[in-house]
Amino acid sequence: MPTSKKERIIFTTFMCFFMVLGMSSYNLLIHNHFSLRELSKGLLTGFVLALLLDVFVVGIYAKKIVFRLPIKLEQPLYLIITISSLMVLGMVTFMSIFGLVIESGTFSWNAYLQAWKMNFIVALPYQLLIVGPLSRFVLAKLQARTQKTTAK
Repeated sequence: MPTSKKERIIFTTFMCFFMVLGMSSYNLLIHNHFSLRELSKGLLTGFVLALLLDVFVVGIYAKKIVFRLPIKLEQPLYLIITISSLMVLGMVTFMSIFGLVIESGTFSWNAYLQAWKMNFIVALPYQLLIVGPLSRFVLAKLQARTQKTTAK
């Protein structure tokens, strides 16, 4: 887990970028619109929105909820799974609205609920099995490099 402000920024940026990249690709694929051109059209906007939501809304509430739950906080795996699951729940809730409006230009509850379900069933395993472990691996490498530099 990140231990400094710099590490939190790098970790959150990496996590958000790869979640937005993966979920944008997934949504374009299921709607038969995938191309690098289409992906690049919404990637920056989606990334910026996801980063803002993560830092200022979803991340704050997810962490508040986690620390009120009766889980073993000293167990890193429980903490990681719980925070990641709550983050996915919150981010899918907000980013599905963004995706719907960008894709169709309109909003309907039926379309939103369908999009939410389709996004959640992919985002949760994608986060828990791919993006989360990859982000923690990159963070660990960064932390190891920092420790080597400060030890010299």
